[in-house]
Amino acid sequence: MKKGAWFGLSMMAAVVIALFVMMPPAAQMTNGHLGLLMLGLIVVTIMLGFPTAFTLMGMGTMFAWFAYQSVNPSLAVQQTLDLMVQRAYWVMNNDVLISVPLFVFMGYLVERANLIQALFKGLHLATSRIPGSLAVATVITCAIFATASGIIGAVVTLMGLLAFPAMLKARYNIRLAAGAVTAGGTLGILIPPSVLLILYGATAGVSVMQLYAGAFFPGLMLASLYVGYVIILAKIKPSFAPPLSEEDQRVDLPKFAEVIAKTRSNNVMKGLIGAIKGKRNADVPMRSLLNHLVIALLPALAATALMGSIYLAVTAPAVVDTTGLQEMGAVATTDIVDETEVGGGLQEPEGGLQEPPAEPGQEAPVAAEAVPKRPQPPAETAAPPQAAEAPAPIERHPAPIGYWIALGICLAGLAIFYSIFSFVRLEIFKMLLTSFFPLALLILGVLGSIIMGLATPTEAAAMGSFGGLFLAIAYGRFNMTMLKEAVFLTAKTSAMVCWLFVGSGIFAGAFALLGGQEIINAWVQSMDMTPVQFMLMAQVIIFLLGWPLEWTEIIIIFMPIFIPLLAHFNIDPLFFGLLVALNLQTAFLSPPVAMAAFYLKGVAPPHVTLNQIFLGMMPFMAIQVIAIFLLYMFPQIGLWLPSLVYGH
Repeated sequence: MKKGAWFGLSMMAAVVIALFVMMPPAAQMTNGHLGLLMLGLIVVTIMLGFPTAFTLMGMGTMFAWFAYQSVNPSLAVQQTLDLMVQRAYWVMNNDVLISVPLFVFMGYLVERANLIQALFKGLHLATSRIPGSLAVATVITCAIFATASGIIGAVVTLMGLLAFPAMLKARYNIRLAAGAVTAGGTLGILIPPSVLLILYGATAGVSVMQLYAGAFFPGLMLASLYVGYVIILAKIKPSFAPPLSEEDQRVDLPKFAEVIAKTRSNNVMKGLIGAIKGKRNADVPMRSLLNHLVIALLPALAATALMGSIYLAVTAPAVVDTTGLQEMGAVATTDIVDETEVGGGLQEPEGGLQEPPAEPGQEAPVAAEAVPKRPQPPAETAAPPQAAEAPAPIERHPAPIGYWIALGICLAGLAIFYSIFSFVRLEIFKMLLTSFFPLALLILGVLGSIIMGLATPTEAAAMGSFGGLFLAIAYGRFNMTMLKEAVFLTAKTSAMVCWLFVGSGIFAGAFALLGGQEIINAWVQSMDMTPVQFMLMAQVIIFLLGWPLEWTEIIIIFMPIFIPLLAHFNIDPLFFGLLVALNLQTAFLSPPVAMAAFYLKGVAPPHVTLNQIFLGMMPFMAIQVIAIFLLYMFPQIGLWLPSLVYGH
């Protein structure tokens, strides 16, 4: 029997033994203990290979019937069926889950647009001078493509077919190559738009927009740690990641670029401007010169637009709403004058105010002298409001010193960039312009509209699907066969997610009916733990659960157990969700269920063993633990952006 099978059987035996040890005698068992028994049995049945969704539904239905049977046997069947219908209706009526099929559809369209090959080639040429450039390009490509796709299996499989053979050909260490592909491919679990964050938001009742904003920087941090590890390892052990050969770094130049580089200058700006201004070569058309000059100026134009928009934002005057506020002491006079001039409001009758006629035998009072007249305002004050002085124009605030420092750094960077901008680098930039930037614009459009509050996740997912369709058409990959495959796979994945939620709803309902949640809450609270101790315990449990279970099962089954305890320990559900998302990266990288390893093994050469892939993933799992520690010690890594945008 294989080692993996022995490991799985031993894990299941440990769970079963723990159940029998922890359970009280049959005479003392309560419904709450049945709930705990159900929780342990569900782990064992999933490890045996039963479908998760239907196992949850079947186990939840059976134990829900036990719970109702103990209260009212005559209504047990009806109440159990009612519970199933209500949970299914709750899932179908959940607006948050609408974005899942749209994001999945976007991912399948982007996958079939065939951008990843050009993206990987451009990135490994752009990073060719960095130690371990192929592995660095692999991690970056995986991060970008996983962000746009979000389909872990597809990213790992494609990079296993594209980058893994290239690294083996360049004599890279097998474990380093396998770790770069598997770890980079799983970044889509964390970096938005992530389906995991949508499911956590629907389970915990946390805003998906805030989760996306919070997960952005932790995802970049984890990808940067991966890249840093690869560079340091390649520097310490060059044999693990040999530098690329001259043939692999070679970039073919178009004919006009070779002519200008030989006759004018190898620098793009000097060569193109000199060819345009001076006596041009007969075989260098003006149109090509102008087109490539515009392409070369794109970084400067993008930097100008970015710094200009930042300047307008930081110098914008504070807008004070003065609606309904009036200047003290100058209101009554002006208003009365205005009303009498236009004939509105109260007016004095002709002849002034007069006393009523005196009755016979009474003397008429003195009118004019006795009643003092209201002093009339001077002629200058009574002038109509149109003649008043126009308000002074609103002045912008001066830009802070930090902006000018950033501007100086940006200008210095542009100066250095254009001083080394050769025609070879121009060709690499053109490769990235046709592969990296379309994906970057799609990702920034989707995430930016969500984070800035311009669109809900569902609306942004719809626009992302349209963008993925547009990319497939633009790159000539769109046809009815591709569209049918994408729709079919989207329906298949969405159905799996919905059935998981239905099964989870029934399971959670049965668990609550039996009182299992109350037993766990009472047990945790009786331990008198601090919030730090509870957080450590929860993350360790989730880390260990990632070994035998997938992330969907952990979110669906165990998050409803942890979430009710957060209020007791005064823990922010948003911050807890970010830690969980970072922690659940281990679900794809930890044996024996490490699906990323099996995806890669399915497309790897025969001499690459599963043990080598597992060993290659171990250092990246350690990096994940470091990332969790950094996020816990510096929570603003994940909470700064939500607090800035949403005031969380």
